[in-house]
Amino acid sequence: MTIQTGKLTDPAVRAFVNAVNGGDEQALQTILTDDATMADDGSDRDLAQWIDREIFSSRGRMDVVNESNGGHDLVVNYRNDTYGEMRTRWHFDVTDDGHISRFETGQA
Repeated sequence: MTIQTGKLTDPAVRAFVNAVNGGDEQALQTILTDDATMADDGSDRDLAQWIDREIFSSRGRMDVVNESNGGHDLVVNYRNDTYGEMRTRWHFDVTDDGHISRFETGQA
């Protein structure tokens, strides 16, 4: 059972998921702060390279299974053309003005 994207609690996280699922790199860049950072499985990664490789060039898709922490923590069935489907966890740091300054993901 998945949660419809439109029902996600936090607007910034909702916009992030919509951008990923829509293949909209410009929309994703708009929701991120200029100095946004990220980590994958506990290791910091180059944000631009990771987004291109793991999301856009491999057609990533997020199906949200669960949200917590005011919508800042998600459990997602994530799939892309490189790795297939896997259960992942996501944590988002959202600024007061509604942008994502950092996200962390990894296997759940």
